[in-house]
Amino acid sequence: MRKLIVQQWVTVDNIVAEEDGGLSFVSGEPFSEKTEPAFKASVMGFIDSVDTMILGANTYAMSKDYWPNAEEQGEYGEKVNNLTKFVASSKLEDAPWGDFSAATVTRDPAATIRELKEQSGNDLWLWGSLTLMRSMLDAGLVDEFRMMVSPVSRGKGTRIFEDRRDLKPVEATAFENGVVLLRYAVQN
Repeated sequence: MRKLIVQQWVTVDNIVAEEDGGLSFVSGEPFSEKTEPAFKASVMGFIDSVDTMILGANTYAMSKDYWPNAEEQGEYGEKVNNLTKFVASSKLEDAPWGDFSAATVTRDPAATIRELKEQSGNDLWLWGSLTLMRSMLDAGLVDEFRMMVSPVSRGKGTRIFEDRRDLKPVEATAFENGVVLLRYAVQN
């Protein structure tokens, strides 16, 4: 069975969005000349382990104009753009993605994810989309969290979790750029 994996950039105090909704704490472009090989290998290893991206409507709106044209992202951008995509939205009729295959709009993301998890293929990646992530977590559909922890704190902002959760540590990897990857399995 395929897994639904949430990947979120967070601060050390578990902020996923600053008070103004910004993400200035996100560090580590996957393809710059300064990127350390271990971090790049981790990022590429993850994207190679998934074949489907799930986005909420807001994350889709913020991503649809940048990523299809992000040639500076190199191989990583190419892989992001070629993933099968689903956008959870009650308002969108279609979800174009530049010159790449359009995303499929789903009105019932929980049902869509349940169906996708039963199909063969690589894992599913829920990208950003905090509201969607929380509803899929409440529905018992999230299998794993990948938290990319930036070595900063913000004190105030939106936290990744609003309630109590039991997680099982899977991996902790520190990179030279200061980012720490924390992987947790969700205990439902």
